[in-house]
Amino acid sequence: MGKFVIGQTANAGYRFNLKADNGQVILTSETYTTKAACQNGVDSVKANAKDDSKYEKLTSSSGKYYFNLKASNGQVIGTSQMYEGSSGRDSGIESVKNNAPSAVVEEE
Repeated sequence: MGKFVIGQTANAGYRFNLKADNGQVILTSETYTTKAACQNGVDSVKANAKDDSKYEKLTSSSGKYYFNLKASNGQVIGTSQMYEGSSGRDSGIESVKNNAPSAVVEEE
């Protein structure tokens, strides 16, 4: 089972990472101004993770593959790491779908 790790950023904001069983980060949030807003972001990932239509598959200017997970309002709630190929990106999406709904929340 994966886990969400909430931590404070250098500028006194909050960010979460969704980590897979092996500890690899599979999704990173934006920076939130409060811990409560960050927790709402975690809840939004849990609620939207299973919905294929919420994933935006992208390619960076350097040719790497990544994805965004969006909330119902279209706002990006998490961004993946960069992958060498589209199959890695697709595996990352599957990992979010499998890990996020039941992931525990920890604080750094």
